[in-house]
Amino acid sequence: MNLPIAGGAAPISKALEESIKGALPDAVVTVTAGSGGHFSLVVVSSAFAGKGPVDAQRLVYGAIAHLMKGESAPVHAIDSLRTKLP
Repeated sequence: MNLPIAGGAAPISKALEESIKGALPDAVVTVTAGSGGHFSLVVVSSAFAGKGPVDAQRLVYGAIAHLMKGESAPVHAIDSLRTKLP
């Protein structure tokens, strides 16, 4: 999937949201952009039911891994990741 990543934090935030929703269709995603490719995420999804915090975060990281790969990756770091049930 080709996602927009040029032009600052807004397209990258949108790419993060779309990637997470692609993996977790019922997700409600809040993305807060920091500086230098740093972002904070809050993800609410029923997919986290029965999962511990680490497993829930793995679902999210798996969905956005392609945005964090390579030296020129648009996402340098996720400073905060909160996963919640609806």
